[in-house]
Amino acid sequence: MNSCSVSLSRGLGFFILLLVLPASAAQRALPDFSRLVTTHATAVVNISVTRDLPRTAFSSEKAPSNDNSPRDFMRRNFDEDAEPADENSLGSGFIISPDGYIITCAHVVDNANEILVRLTDRREYSARLVGSDRRSDIALLKIESTGLPTIVIGDPDKLQVGEWVLAIGSPFGFDSSATAGIVSAKGRTLPNENYVSFIQTDVPINPGNSGGPLFNLRGEVVGVNSQIYSGTGGFMGVSFAIPIDAAMNIGAQLKREGKVRRGWLGVSLQDVSRALASAYGLNVPRGALVADVLPKSPAAKSDLRPGDIVLEYEGKVIDRSSNLPALVGLSMPGTHARFRVFRRDQGLQTVVVTLGELSEEPSKKVSPRKSRPENRFRFGLSLGELTNQQRRDLDIDHGASVIDVDEGFARGAGLRPGDVILEVDGKRVTDAVGLHRLLAHMRPGRPAVLRVRRGMATLFLALENGDRR
Repeated sequence: MNSCSVSLSRGLGFFILLLVLPASAAQRALPDFSRLVTTHATAVVNISVTRDLPRTAFSSEKAPSNDNSPRDFMRRNFDEDAEPADENSLGSGFIISPDGYIITCAHVVDNANEILVRLTDRREYSARLVGSDRRSDIALLKIESTGLPTIVIGDPDKLQVGEWVLAIGSPFGFDSSATAGIVSAKGRTLPNENYVSFIQTDVPINPGNSGGPLFNLRGEVVGVNSQIYSGTGGFMGVSFAIPIDAAMNIGAQLKREGKVRRGWLGVSLQDVSRALASAYGLNVPRGALVADVLPKSPAAKSDLRPGDIVLEYEGKVIDRSSNLPALVGLSMPGTHARFRVFRRDQGLQTVVVTLGELSEEPSKKVSPRKSRPENRFRFGLSLGELTNQQRRDLDIDHGASVIDVDEGFARGAGLRPGDVILEVDGKRVTDAVGLHRLLAHMRPGRPAVLRVRRGMATLFLALENGDRR
C-alpha cells in the first residue's frame, strides 16, 4: 500500500471516529429509566371514576366525547360503537403508605359515585375518598389492603431547571406508561391558582396522567402531575406538577381532619418591577411588594405595612410575589411567621405576624366609577375628585381619580383611567390639587412611588421623574 493510500485510510478512519464519538457520547449522556420504572412503577395506580349522567344527555347514537375515557378513545379511533349509561373517566395516583393511602388529583375524583383503583399486578380495590382540596387539586384515597409498595418522597426544592424527570401514569387508560422530559421552570403560578407553586416540565402528559407521580433520576417522587397548557386539549410541551412537599402536607391534613386549614395573611401583593426597584434603591427587582393590607386582618394587627417588600418568609427567599401565598397557605393558622422585609428609606426590617385562617368565601369585587375631569396634568393625566359613589364602592375617603391618560410618563408607569391615586412616596393624596403638589416635589433622578387603587385591588407604580410636560 503506497503512502497516499495509507494517508487516505488514516484520514477516513479519523473522519469516521469524529462521527462516532459524538453519537456515543450523546448516548452515554442520555439517562436510562428502565431500572427506575421496574423498581417504582408498582406503587403507581390506575384510577377509574364513575359519575352519573342524565340519560337525556345521549341524544345521538354515540356517546359524547370524554377525553379521559378509554372507551371513548377506542370508539373515536377504531369505530367501536358504545353508549355508556355513566360517565367514566380515568386518572392516576400513587401509594404513600403500605396500608393503602393514595395521593391523586382532586379533579380526578370530583363528584365521583364510585372510585376503582387498579394496581400493576391487576388487583382491584374500591377506594374511599378520605378528603379533597380543590385549591391545591389534591385528594387522598384509601383502599383496604396491607403490605403495599410505596413511593419514595423527594425534595422538590433541590430540583434544577434542565434536570431529567419521569412521569408514570395511565394516559387514555394505558396502564403504567412512562414518559420523560426535563424540568422547564420552577415556581410557576397559574390563573386562579394562588396557593400552588407549580413545577413546569416538558414531560408528555395526556388525559389519564393526572394524579400520577413525577420522579427524579434517583427514583424519588418530586411532584404530582396535575395539568397541561394546551390550545388543542392534547399535550403541547408544557405540563405542570404540584410539588410533592405541598401534596404531602395537604394529604396529611386530609387524613387528620378531612379538610385543609391554611394560613391567612390578609394582604394583596404585586411583583417588583425594575422601575420600582430603582425607586426603592434595590439593586435588582425581587421580592413581593405589599400593595395593600386588609382591615382587621392578621397583617393589619402586625407591623407589616403597604409598601414593604417581602424578601424572606420563615427563612425562605421570596423572589416573586407568587412565591409568598403558597408558603403562607401551607403554614398552620396561629403560626408566628417571621418576615424579612425591605422598607423604603428604612432598609431591612424583621416583622412577625400571627397568621389567621383562610376563609373559603370569595372576595367581592366592585368596579370603580369615573368622575368628571377637572384638570389635565403635565404628566399626561386627566384628574378628577372622588365622587360619593366611588367613596362608598371602593371604601376609601381620599385620593385623586384618574379620568384619562395621554402619552407620557403616567402611561409609561402603567396608570389607567379609573385608577385612584392614594399616596405619593408614602404621603397621603387628599385630592387632585394635593396630588399636583406632591408630584411637584418629586426627588430629582428618582421615580416617585404611587400607591393606586384599581377596582378593589391596590398596587404600587413607579412614575419616572423626567422631562415633564
